Amino acid sequence: MRLCFASNNAHKLDEIRPLLPPGLELLSLADIGCAEELPETRDTLEGNARQKAEYVRQHYGVACFADDTGLEVTALGGAPGVYSARYAGPQRLAADNVAKLLHELAGRPDRTAHFRTVVALARADGTTHAFAGAVAGHIAEAARGTGGFGYDPVFVPTEGDGRTFAEMSGAEKNQLSHRARAVAGLLAFLQGAA
Repeated sequence: MRLCFASNNAHKLDEIRPLLPPGLELLSLADIGCAEELPETRDTLEGNARQKAEYVRQHYGVACFADDTGLEVTALGGAPGVYSARYAGPQRLAADNVAKLLHELAGRPDRTAHFRTVVALARADGTTHAFAGAVAGHIAEAARGTGGFGYDPVFVPTEGDGRTFAEMSGAEKNQLSHRARAVAGLLAFLQGAA
């Protein structure tokens, strides 16, 4: 089975590939010749994930799944949420986003947060299905670790051992991560639909 993942983000592709069963060929946007930026104009994670997956299906004729992920921080009223990638501006630089987050949380005692991912699957038959995954945790006082991407250097999952996602190996992160949980829902659906 061939399935496109609506991303050219090498970090996301590397994170998802080990989760997939043998026989499922994962294609990136580059693999299908999609070089344009996908639309992401909805105000919810599910809306953005559906919009991207359906765009690829409609314009490239291939079954596709897309994700949208948000870091939701309690003390910030759920921000940055759906705007996580561009929290510090349209340049979408992870270091800038992390710096802004740490600045916003300076002196605040409540640092609880959770990562939430929605994966949308746009099937060849025209139907679209969504799967969600979440992980609770808190924001560290300072960035730690060199792995991962995005907010990983400051996110400490509650279920872990006190390390940030960036201090974990990819396999360790996949045991806990929001994206892995959403992809697990996708895979269970695909196995049931096969």
